Amino acid sequence: MDRLKKAVKAILKFLYKAMTLLLPVGKKLIVFESGAGRSYAGNPRAIYEEMVRRNLDSRYVCIWSLENPRIPIPGKARKVKRLRWRYFYYMARAGYWVFDGRHPAWLKKRKGTIYIQTWHGTPLKKLALDLTTLNMGGDRDLAAYKAAFVENVRQWDILLSQNRYASDIFRRAFDFTGEIWEIGYPRNDALVKRDCAGLREMLGLPDNKKMILYAPTWRDDRYYSYDRYKFEFFFDVDRVKDALGSQAVLLCKPHYLAANEPRPSDPRIRTFPPDQDIQELLLVADVLVTDYSSVMFDFSILKRPMIFCMHDEDHYRDELRGFYFDLAECAPGPVVRDTDGLIHELSQVLRDESEYWRKYGPAYEAFRRRFNHAETGEAAKKVVDWIEHGRLE
Repeated sequence: MDRLKKAVKAILKFLYKAMTLLLPVGKKLIVFESGAGRSYAGNPRAIYEEMVRRNLDSRYVCIWSLENPRIPIPGKARKVKRLRWRYFYYMARAGYWVFDGRHPAWLKKRKGTIYIQTWHGTPLKKLALDLTTLNMGGDRDLAAYKAAFVENVRQWDILLSQNRYASDIFRRAFDFTGEIWEIGYPRNDALVKRDCAGLREMLGLPDNKKMILYAPTWRDDRYYSYDRYKFEFFFDVDRVKDALGSQAVLLCKPHYLAANEPRPSDPRIRTFPPDQDIQELLLVADVLVTDYSSVMFDFSILKRPMIFCMHDEDHYRDELRGFYFDLAECAPGPVVRDTDGLIHELSQVLRDESEYWRKYGPAYEAFRRRFNHAETGEAAKKVVDWIEHGRLE
């Protein structure tokens, strides 16, 4: 089987290379991809939907690369299955690649294609060249990982950033020498504008209950196989559910790299699939429960309470990734280490939110000043303006 896969890959590489040499670049052909094709979400989605809003999907050929082409997409986009024949054809011909993560390492961007790398979050966890250890799905070859990462980055032309802090890290950790557009994230335009009309109804959520969103990051060493990670509750979900009673619903959103989707049967718990666009859940959430996920930087735009579950902080910091700063020192909300702590803090914020703001308001405002300063609600507009008119305003 491995020999067959290698043979197929070699044929596809040859065909892709031939197409880049023989076929013209489509200046108005754009390939979009989010989460390595796992989802229709994130910054690429926000940029594409801005194009749809302007009816530019009629003037540009918009291609969405998806593992599941049955995912519904508005507008006139064509959907292609990732790593299949039509995918390689459009990748070879595209005038633009708009991705929020790395592309397959063996695909080389041709001259004439512009690669807009939107990335997928402000980093708390160490990235790429800043890593000192590696255990991603069993891959422990740190030197090879870094070399492959740098080779991928060499093909990026433009990199989006959410704030100055992230821009500085991206320059160093990615060894990126191209343009960084520090304009905020297109996916966060909806958070700035609080564009949530009808969202609860669309998601099948009641209007008369508080929504508690649990959205953790993934653990490099908790996996089924390479690139297929486990989603786990790091607290006693039944105790939390019982403590919330009938006043709230617990929403659970696995990381997009998660390969499993726990399905609690209780109506007070709603689990969404890994490919669900988390921005929609952030908009309806009254409280966020997270750990080291970059979702904290997005959610803080809404200025709603956050609680940080950091039960494995030492292990994550010292053995898995490491952090760029001490979150526990400056967290814009309470840090909890176990189920009792989580129940206590959730009960407190649901009973009297004003106490939360009295205690954590100053830290929250400092957090927002540091990480949200570039978020104006116009990031998608700026990217599309540049694609259409060739200037960034």
